[in-house]
Amino acid sequence: MPSDFALKTMNAVHRGLIKLTGGRVGWHAAMPVLELTTTGRKSGQPRSVLLTSPHQEGDTLVVVASRGGDDTHPAWFLNLRDNPAVEVSLKGAPKRPMHARVADADERAKLWLKISGDFKNYAQYQTKTEREIPLVFLEPR
Repeated sequence: MPSDFALKTMNAVHRGLIKLTGGRVGWHAAMPVLELTTTGRKSGQPRSVLLTSPHQEGDTLVVVASRGGDDTHPAWFLNLRDNPAVEVSLKGAPKRPMHARVADADERAKLWLKISGDFKNYAQYQTKTEREIPLVFLEPR
């Protein structure tokens, strides 16, 4: 599983690519990329991370708290679980206030089939861990 250092380094390189290219590269991988800003549950400070969104429903974006199949939840997930008021930026646009909501069991079961079918890496991540990888809806406020 990737270490915290590796994850932070990958995020920094990704941010650098976006900055270096003036946003022409880095805002779309196999799916849209977004910047999620949460409030640190311990520090109370804003914490931003680049994530992919494998599914969108209108203005609602879905992100996967996979952490590469690690046995622990990503810090950003723990932050939004404790404080669901978040900000989201797509393609470098200004941040928008949004509300984060963890998918309930029924929502996850239906959506997981689609996401893991369309993007096999998520299905592989789930096989690496015993925790159920959460799906999070980012909804406009």
